[in-house]
Amino acid sequence: MCDTCGCNITPGNAHLLKDARGHDTAAVDVLKGLLDANDAQARHNREHFDLHGVLAINLMSSPGAGKTALLEATIDALRDELNMAVIEGDLETENDARRIRARGVPAIQITTGTACHLDAHLVHGALHDLPLAGLDVVFIENVGNLVCPASFDLGQHYNVALLSVTEGDDKPAKYPVMFRAADLVLVTKADLLDVIDDFSVARARAAVRALGRDTLVRTVKARRSPWIGPWTDWLCQVVEQHRHTLRPAPPARPLAPLHA
Repeated sequence: MCDTCGCNITPGNAHLLKDARGHDTAAVDVLKGLLDANDAQARHNREHFDLHGVLAINLMSSPGAGKTALLEATIDALRDELNMAVIEGDLETENDARRIRARGVPAIQITTGTACHLDAHLVHGALHDLPLAGLDVVFIENVGNLVCPASFDLGQHYNVALLSVTEGDDKPAKYPVMFRAADLVLVTKADLLDVIDDFSVARARAAVRALGRDTLVRTVKARRSPWIGPWTDWLCQVVEQHRHTLRPAPPARPLAPLHA
């Protein structure tokens, strides 16, 4: 999609379209150059997260699937266990960042203008405004879109895709790139399953498995009486795994001398 509609140009990477004199570069080189530069920046972002011992999770979904509501419920459930921060991506407004800050968690809002996804350069800019020291996890709430966000590495460690029961259980089949990239799929707004009789969690799970990955699919609800245990259990597990991965190995014991 981004190769044809031009949405791969964001406020974070537009400078890469200029040569040393500030002139537009040749169109034939633009796409490959942007993607290569994005991947290099993503590697730098990931190194930055790792240096501070922070796990980065990219949340992706269509608009209105419940990403911000899930984050609010997560903050309420885990504020005594994890130190969290959020990078919010939207075309305009700071609405979602305000909701996160209202719960006492740092949130940086990125407004992309016309770009329908975040890229690594935009995330890198936000990192300079986040107090990474002492954080356990940074959530990157991507722009609501089921297509383009999956094509851009941001430097995250995990991708989590949300699928609302109001969207239909066939979305993994219709938008395979997004769900194939996911390490976890959360079926959200499960409290509506009693009134939406054309959504089947089993069919949604089968559609995800048909993409060729044994991706975990979990069901949650974040409003009214939140039930997000399947999500928070997974989150705490991967945070601990990340800590263990970054923890320096204990020094090797010297070999005992051989006895004659």
